Amino acid sequence: MSTPVRDVVLVAGASGFIGRALGPALAARFTPVGLSRRDRAGADGYDRFVRCDLLSLEDTERALVGARYAVYLAHSMMPASRLTQASFADLELLCADNFARAAAAAGVERIVYLGGLHAEGALSPHLQSRLDVEHVLAGTGVPVTVLRAGLVLGAAGSSYQIVARLVRRLPLMVCPAWTHTRTQPVALADVVALLAFAVGDAGTAGGVYDIGTPEVVSYLEIMKAVAAKTGANRRFLEVPLFSPGLSRLWLSLVTGAPRALAGPLVESLRHEMVARDARLAEAAGLVPTSFDAALTAAIDEEARGSAPFAFATGRVARSRTVISIQRMRLPPGRDAAWAALAYPRWCARALRWLLRVEVDDDGTARFRLRLGGRVMLMLAPARRAADRFLYRVAGGALARPGQAGTFEVRSLGDGTLLTIVRDFEPRLPWWIYRTTQAVAHGWIMRAFGRWLGRGAPE
Repeated sequence: MSTPVRDVVLVAGASGFIGRALGPALAARFTPVGLSRRDRAGADGYDRFVRCDLLSLEDTERALVGARYAVYLAHSMMPASRLTQASFADLELLCADNFARAAAAAGVERIVYLGGLHAEGALSPHLQSRLDVEHVLAGTGVPVTVLRAGLVLGAAGSSYQIVARLVRRLPLMVCPAWTHTRTQPVALADVVALLAFAVGDAGTAGGVYDIGTPEVVSYLEIMKAVAAKTGANRRFLEVPLFSPGLSRLWLSLVTGAPRALAGPLVESLRHEMVARDARLAEAAGLVPTSFDAALTAAIDEEARGSAPFAFATGRVARSRTVISIQRMRLPPGRDAAWAALAYPRWCARALRWLLRVEVDDDGTARFRLRLGGRVMLMLAPARRAADRFLYRVAGGALARPGQAGTFEVRSLGDGTLLTIVRDFEPRLPWWIYRTTQAVAHGWIMRAFGRWLGRGAPE
């Protein structure tokens, strides 16, 4: 008798804290496949891993072929480039858009996304980014199920480890105002169970669900509970201050958390993150784990030494390339193709004191020095669509020969425009490039964005 073929569930972020725990739960009903930026054998319940850089649309399109469902757990992806000119929010936006486009092209039936609990009113950049990713994932028509969670209580979780290390390393803890912010954490086991349920339940498609423990607690109460459960005799000195910069430095120095992680986390701590409902747990027949039981499980797992440190991940191998992303607004009635073709013409006017720009009938653009006429950069169209126009870096004195660098202009459907330089290899020595060409590129793209924001007047 032949074994029935199981549906493939592709998981972005499979090697992360939650992804590793999710693999065995999915394997009970599906064939889970993980994404990885390096070659890996199957592990942690995953049948196999597919090599993929989520910052590359082409990589992501190849990876999603054959998947029926997809789970998106990726967060704060750091590129393998030597120089990054992009905010974490724009990097996340590009990864999410690549994933959504690839899922639509592959015929994926549903995406399940784990985001963050949201407060009312203006959000920190970190929380706003989580909300933007929700919208982008749903932007290509693939139904999306959204689970929103706060602090996930598990030994390998970065937020838990920050709290645990603060308690473990500081006999006297100065507690700024943000430690009184209320939050609703969630047990790792519950996150895994609800993600697996959502993958297998078509009724969740298009839904947004908050998940959490039954209790709402403050960050100070969490730290006190960790101290009590680990037998640490700690004193907590409360001060009525909220200094994101000082708190970011404090968290980074004491816990070893990278500033890139500590910064967005601290900015988010001014917001109360409380679940508004328990509909998904009710639909799954799950009784949410209590805060006390979830914290005890995390501490016990940490004591067994079975969880890796969240901040001890291996370094991504750095290439000699550059990635640069800028977010802009398209003028009404315009698309990405129009903006891409308008860019060389705008440069010809805005930089006429320095450059002459020649544009061929096929769209190839040559940027020449006005003095001497040398071609500094040549861009040749490679892919054309209304929402995505891709130039290939085809030569010029500023570009290393034979490279795979691209310049892309992409629209996201809500008036947002991204300009993306990927895999660009400069010919200049790095210290010269960083202080001249890279700075100039940032200035030029900001000026182009302002021109678009004014309606692109001729």
